[in-house]
Amino acid sequence: MSFWERLLNAIGSAAGNVLSAVVEAVRTAFEGDPETRRKVAISVAIIALSAKMAKADGIVSEKEVQAFQDIFEFPQDQAKNVARLYNLARQDIAGYEAYAAKLSSLCISCAANCSVLEDVLDGLFHIAKADGLVHEKEMNFLRHIGQIFEMSDERFEQIAARHVSIGRDPYKVLGVLPSDDFPTIRRRYHVLVSENHPDRLISRGVPKEFHAIANERMAALNDAYATIEKERRAA
Repeated sequence: MSFWERLLNAIGSAAGNVLSAVVEAVRTAFEGDPETRRKVAISVAIIALSAKMAKADGIVSEKEVQAFQDIFEFPQDQAKNVARLYNLARQDIAGYEAYAAKLSSLCISCAANCSVLEDVLDGLFHIAKADGLVHEKEMNFLRHIGQIFEMSDERFEQIAARHVSIGRDPYKVLGVLPSDDFPTIRRRYHVLVSENHPDRLISRGVPKEFHAIANERMAALNDAYATIEKERRAA
């Protein structure tokens, strides 16, 4: 049975219940298989939190739905099941804060600025910006999620900079300072490239469906580095 079949079977068994019941179904359906359970939980997190984000913004555009489908390559005959979970999360009276807090326990290192939770935030940003920009209510939602995930303001701004194209600061994208010399910037860039290699994502339990997010992240890093390199050469 495929990853998505197992995931959607767990969702189906909880249909009609509140989101907490879905979380419990995911936890028990993959008991004894922590790696798969982590993958499932990350997938459900993106579905549930993106639904909550759509509710916070008040508008669900076709482009946001398309962005959601870009991340989740599910079989067409399972589309209704995925939609059921999405709508369940959107209508659930439970606040997203409690769910985000539960999700933070997935962090492998149990430390601040967890890479797994950063992957989740990247997915949410991908959906939020689908209509051309990240709206103020969406940004506030995402910032609050970052706080619940115990991300530093600096790390959150670095993530946000990868997705906000207007006025994008290449130094912020790489997490460096304009005052840093170029060898320092180059070393930082290579570290980020290594950390975001697809193999690294797999090792920390990120589902293969999320690799589109990783490709987008790499493109932002490459663009930022190229911009700084060109700027330094011109100087």
